[in-house]
Amino acid sequence: QVQLVESGGGLVQPGGSLRLSCAASGSIFRLNAMGWYRQGPGKQRELVAVIRSGGSTNYADSVKGRFTISRDNAQNTVYLQMNSLKPEDTAVYYCNAPDLEVVAGSTFGYWGQGTQVTVSS
Repeated sequence: QVQLVESGGGLVQPGGSLRLSCAASGSIFRLNAMGWYRQGPGKQRELVAVIRSGGSTNYADSVKGRFTISRDNAQNTVYLQMNSLKPEDTAVYYCNAPDLEVVAGSTFGYWGQGTQVTVSS
């Protein structure tokens, strides 16, 4: 059984910062790529950032230069540092492991339960 548990959400003023964490636990052979998605009120879920096992990253245009995704492979944890937050960043943020290997060559996709980020004065 694999679980992804997010933490670090909350209420922050515009221009502020938050750091989200996603810890993977359970029977894990290899994490592979990890990503953060978000779903704002009345909106579809969208990709925010992804980091591959080799460390390469991609970001949504709306967060480039403000958000940074990173990972600690020893801790099976991925982070999302969010700076210069805007009201339009308000959303539930979800951690995703699209191709987590529970044993070598056997991959499954997993989602966390989500953490609320609210940017408001």
